Amino acid sequence: AAGKTIRMPTVMVAIFVCIILIWISDGSGIDEGIRALQRFRDLRIALSRNLRNDDGSYDGDVGTGTKDVCAADSLTGSGDVDKDRNTSNVNGSVGSGETSVVPWISIPIEKNITARAMQRLGSSSRDPCQNEKTTRVSVSGLDAGWPELPAGKIHRFLLRTYSEAGRPRCAGGDFFEVDLSGESWKSRPPLIDNGNGSYALSLQVHPDFPGDYSLTVRLLFRSYEGTKFHPNRFAYDRLMLNTTIRFTASEDTAAPPELKLCGASDFDRDAWSGRWTRLARNDTCDMNDSGRFLCLPSDHPCRAPWCDGALGTLESNGWVYSAHCAFRIFHREPAWRCLSGRWLFFWGDSNHVDTIRNLLTFVLGVQSVESIARRFNETYRNPADPSQYVHITSIFNGHSNVSLNFEGLSSLDHPEYRDLLRSYFAGSTLPDVIVMNSGLHDGIGCRRASEFAENVARAAEFWDEVLDGRRKRPLIIYRTTVTVAGYTRPFAYNPQKMELYNGMVLEGFRRKGLVGKVVDAFDMTFPWHYDNNCSDGPHYGRPPAKSRWTGGQIGHQYFVDLMLVHVLLNAICPLPTR
Repeated sequence: AAGKTIRMPTVMVAIFVCIILIWISDGSGIDEGIRALQRFRDLRIALSRNLRNDDGSYDGDVGTGTKDVCAADSLTGSGDVDKDRNTSNVNGSVGSGETSVVPWISIPIEKNITARAMQRLGSSSRDPCQNEKTTRVSVSGLDAGWPELPAGKIHRFLLRTYSEAGRPRCAGGDFFEVDLSGESWKSRPPLIDNGNGSYALSLQVHPDFPGDYSLTVRLLFRSYEGTKFHPNRFAYDRLMLNTTIRFTASEDTAAPPELKLCGASDFDRDAWSGRWTRLARNDTCDMNDSGRFLCLPSDHPCRAPWCDGALGTLESNGWVYSAHCAFRIFHREPAWRCLSGRWLFFWGDSNHVDTIRNLLTFVLGVQSVESIARRFNETYRNPADPSQYVHITSIFNGHSNVSLNFEGLSSLDHPEYRDLLRSYFAGSTLPDVIVMNSGLHDGIGCRRASEFAENVARAAEFWDEVLDGRRKRPLIIYRTTVTVAGYTRPFAYNPQKMELYNGMVLEGFRRKGLVGKVVDAFDMTFPWHYDNNCSDGPHYGRPPAKSRWTGGQIGHQYFVDLMLVHVLLNAICPLPTR
């Protein structure tokens, strides 16, 4: 009941004190005693707030204003979780069990992300709370290992950080890589920075995929150090949590709404929280002499509601990505019907080069394309029907000089580069679609986030001026920058920095009306970024080849970028809005 206070019995307090004294006396050490006392304090606070459920979960909002769990903002999320009691719990499950439908996980979008980031980063060096760095974490309800949770529901937990001295930290800014993987599921569970040393972790697995899952939490950077100019020397990269969770399902298990195929309005979200699911597999499959993984028949169908079309054409041995909606896997004929007569204009980093080549070769069947230049302007025809064509222009923005790198958005500082871009928009015919991306080069080209913010503002002004006065602007799709993989994770274009930069660009471009749709390549690539099996580091779409790859193995996976191709096609040729 509101206002009701639950008090700890004196005997319970005495029992905890005795346990602490025993731990200290038997050689476990003072630190362990302090940690036990901290866990006891956390429990007492939760009880006093009347949040404790019979099942051991906390039935309340993340950060409701108490000193211990405050509603502070984070760099990449608002820190605010749904205030509806039926849809938000801490260390508990969304939904009361009275309904068979629960929501899908989603990520809160922070407002004024650039201004808040500048304030956070500018004050972090002066904040005494940042003096003690994280060396340990605890997640109440998961520390003991092997919990059993019902599938379908959203389970929310509070991750707390501690210094080397065992003290709870009072500031945020740590960048954790969170992975939830099962036999047929891979996702990046949302982790929202509360700004006070605690983080809100959300887990959800669909009832179609019960079983044992591995939850790992790695601390890549501490105290915003991933945003520095030379972050690799600050990389911590330690495994903080590795536990197994069993998700169970039964006939009456609550489930989120069935995914619908993506329509035009489904690309409005700036940040996605999707998952990769495995709908089929061939355990005896190996690459062929061309380096391709033709593990399933090309016409092997998708399984509703996770995708629609021929799953086998992804060459992923059954893996497919879905988010808040499901994607169509395009056959050649509908892809040509969608694109025929259109002009696609790409402006971004070299990942666009891979995506364009994979679109042409794997989807459109233009087999004459062996490589794509960083800067080109070509028309391609359907080999089966020459009357169908698509015109593609690609302008590399990693540097104003196509042979160089690491300028990023500051490439627009060069007048000749700006004139080159303007030339494609000077006539009466404009591109039908612009696919934009700021790219990885900004991570190296900008010494600090404030410099990048200035570049974003100038880039937005430039594109607004180029398109100003046009009766009808092209459809602009912003593709977020990928998550770099394997050995490149601590580099200057690391995930902490690029996730922040993605948010800053989207915010700056939206203010000028330059974002029509969003494709979140960052979320798509994150579950595969821990090693180099799917990426050479910065690229997920290098052409297949049976040759030595980054890390020493022969061959590599290329299906992640091929999935991105189909997601882009869904954005360009969406189903009618529902």
